[in-house]
Amino acid sequence: MKREIITTGDGSKTIHIAEWDEQYHSKHGAIQEARHVFLMTGLEHYVGQHRDQKEIAILEMGFGTGLNALLTYFEGDKYQVSFNYLGAEAYPVSQEEAAAMDYASQLEEEDATSVYNDLHDAAWEKQIEISDHFKLTKRKQRFEDITDSEVFDLIYFDAFGPRVQPTLWTEEIFAKMFNALKPNGVLTTYCAQGAARRAMQAVGFRVERLPGPPGKREMLRATKLVL
Repeated sequence: MKREIITTGDGSKTIHIAEWDEQYHSKHGAIQEARHVFLMTGLEHYVGQHRDQKEIAILEMGFGTGLNALLTYFEGDKYQVSFNYLGAEAYPVSQEEAAAMDYASQLEEEDATSVYNDLHDAAWEKQIEISDHFKLTKRKQRFEDITDSEVFDLIYFDAFGPRVQPTLWTEEIFAKMFNALKPNGVLTTYCAQGAARRAMQAVGFRVERLPGPPGKREMLRATKLVL
């Protein structure tokens, strides 16, 4: 499918798939959506609930442009934690597409460009130490093939929306996510669709509807509670 690079509402870029009329990130703002959905509502919430934890294992479903990984990298000093980050992606973006995103120009971190390049230059299917507080593994893997069991503390569920890929928002997929999380682990997603929420609940998640990022009224956060 043809992919083109567009500028979103906050000035940051994303990839648009014309055939689906779908973007990798919100057209209202790629960076502000990622910060709201995955950093504030996901990572910040998790750290607040587990203040003594020094390493956090994160699974990103849909590594895509690497934006979520880049933003997460710079949260290490803020929370005094290290990250073991796994990005699952069936259809990786090209190096040219990644470079065209130019996210570093939108961030205030002086080494954002080198970190972003390191994330995309990292070999697939092996763990790479990007820094002493960030280990990255990229797997070329479909969502349907996830088999991890109680490995992750946090899941960034960043699949394309149910309108264009409904099979990624089913009980079958969310059962895999539930199994992949450790007890009391958390999943966050920009999606607030009722069918997706019910699929999460059906496999055992406690699901909260929360205020969404600009352009979206609501989003979902799911927790694997252990009673």
